[in-house]
Amino acid sequence: MKAVVINKDDNGYRAEYKDLPESDIPSFKTDDKPDTEEVLVDVAHSTLNYKDALAITGKGPVVRTFPLVAGIDFAGTVSESNSGKFKVGDKVVLNGWSVGEKYWGGLAEKARVKPQWLVKLPDEFSTEQAMAIGTAGYTAMLCVMALEKQGVTPEDGEILVTGATGGVGSVAISILSKLGYDVVAMTGKMSDEPFLKELGATSIIDRAEYSGPGRPLAKERWAGAIDVVGSHTLANVCASTKYGGAVAACGLAGGMDLPASVAPFILRGVILAGVDSVMCPQPTREAAWQRLSQDLDVGKLAKLTTNIGLSEAIEYANKFMDGTVKGRFLVDVSK
Repeated sequence: MKAVVINKDDNGYRAEYKDLPESDIPSFKTDDKPDTEEVLVDVAHSTLNYKDALAITGKGPVVRTFPLVAGIDFAGTVSESNSGKFKVGDKVVLNGWSVGEKYWGGLAEKARVKPQWLVKLPDEFSTEQAMAIGTAGYTAMLCVMALEKQGVTPEDGEILVTGATGGVGSVAISILSKLGYDVVAMTGKMSDEPFLKELGATSIIDRAEYSGPGRPLAKERWAGAIDVVGSHTLANVCASTKYGGAVAACGLAGGMDLPASVAPFILRGVILAGVDSVMCPQPTREAAWQRLSQDLDVGKLAKLTTNIGLSEAIEYANKFMDGTVKGRFLVDVSK
């Protein structure tokens, strides 16, 4: 099988596109646990996410075991199963669970995983559409669900989406727009305003307005927000969120720190909701994918998706880190 393999040894840290025998894929079975359930999947499509780019380029401490096949998500067809939950021929999708970090991932033609990591793909989606959505889109849906859980409705006012041209941001805008929210997109690429408005944003603001140190409280504007940046941006978003509003935080593109005060939370009752896509419980995952099948305009996927082959993943990972790309990256593992 062909795969993107990351290694670290005396020759340094490197990612390679290469051929591997299927027998190299690690098994979860051991001598003392020979009945451990596992599923082999013929991967049709994967994606290139921010975390994948960090792993492939070595610019972030993502990979924890070597050698490792990269790729934090994939969609494909079950080819072997010793689990009662899945049978040969089932279409499945996987997001997270430390795949592509600790366990061999989806940037390969085959993947062996634990059955509890898989979700049956909704009938509404092909494997190509599922990975056009990918972990970024699934995370965006989790963020929307987090805002809904806190009672944020379209009637409450504007919703801010940071990192708007990225994978999470672009899908979040599309979902929120279809649900009737007034979406404001924050980006450092103001030239992409037509792209963002085509996805459903009603207006655009420059990320520079929020990227530096701010005040503990700012003028109330946002009924809710989805943030992928962290650091000063997240602090300023919270400071300008309306009384009783909510902010769903799912990323750290701008840093892991949060130089904020407690003022928005104790004076305005703002809710900061953390969203994790990696270890998210299975029922919530399944609910998110069902919601995606209802609330995402699949017609917009083509507008925010760039199709690449597996052989191009390393090249595009470097472009990803250079900040010269936008939207989602769908990987056809057959190319």
